[in-house]
Amino acid sequence: MAVIVSSATRARGLLELQRLMAQEGNVRILVFACIGSLVLWGISPQAGLGQEFKISHQWAEGIDGRDRATRVFVQEVAARATELKFRIYPNSSLQIRPTELFAALQANKVEMAVYPLTYAVGQVPEFSLAGLPGLVPHLDAARALKNSEIHTTLQSLAEAHGIRILTWWWAPGGFFAKGQPISGPGSVRGLKMRAADPLFELTLKQAGASIASMPSTDLYNAMSAGELDAIATTYEAFMSLRLFEQAKVATLGSSLFMGFCPLVMSLQTWKSLTPEQRTVIEDAADVADAYFDTIERDLTQRMEKILSINSVAIRRMTKEDYSAWLELAQQTSWREYASTNPRARALLFNSVENFLARFDDAAKN
Repeated sequence: MAVIVSSATRARGLLELQRLMAQEGNVRILVFACIGSLVLWGISPQAGLGQEFKISHQWAEGIDGRDRATRVFVQEVAARATELKFRIYPNSSLQIRPTELFAALQANKVEMAVYPLTYAVGQVPEFSLAGLPGLVPHLDAARALKNSEIHTTLQSLAEAHGIRILTWWWAPGGFFAKGQPISGPGSVRGLKMRAADPLFELTLKQAGASIASMPSTDLYNAMSAGELDAIATTYEAFMSLRLFEQAKVATLGSSLFMGFCPLVMSLQTWKSLTPEQRTVIEDAADVADAYFDTIERDLTQRMEKILSINSVAIRRMTKEDYSAWLELAQQTSWREYASTNPRARALLFNSVENFLARFDDAAKN
């Protein structure tokens, strides 16, 4: 469902938001139409020789798109540099919990991982940009951020904390509930929920939900045990973790939830590679990015059929419900993120401006 708002309206909204953010006192965020329109439309030359790089992730082998895209990456590297060897460990089979992967990468105990950046917001609060409700509204917007100033800043932050972002994998998602369907913010009052990022969960809490924080791998058992009534998660996680066996209602098309789960590498490992090997890694990552984007678009289109087969009722979020969520998000999670530090604030505004410039120009051509 798309709602068209003029470019002039979007621009006025952004200017007003910037003006309010510059005011003294507490950070204030205005609900502006521009985002709603976007959504509703020391190196050895022999480095790597004889070493097998471990790639860890928490998702199902051969089922989850992040695992399949990782295998595409490995195949592409193998075709270009036979001395680089990899072994993929899906389903957390290295016995490293998802929340422990960041420390393992920093210590180079594992060389690579598919890692949701929002898991590391305790150490890098700016990573919550990837979890702000409604900020990255669809796959076209996510792709527009690749190689942008936002990408560069996130990469700089990642390297300052011991990891290198290799791929640009964004996975759309929605709300999934065991009982009543989720519509506007009022529909989550009294529900026990989880949404991966603390700032997204701040918005849910303000709407009246109680929050339980946990990695994706714990969702099935938590829903089965009654510890969760509803979740916001990616379509990939919903399918690969078989959450359709627990959820009865799906709210799709909201574009509120977009998960950023890139393939990352320990910075120590990255620095051990030769310049030629780094180029190989980056070229393979580009191919994996294109593959992942394709399968996410296909999955988004196939969700209704998959949910129907598994007896999960489907609800479409209305324009009014979405606008209410976006307003609440901007008053809570966006506001909190912008007040984190000047760098976070700049990331937020640069993201909005990036979307405006890219999509306004496209609309004019």
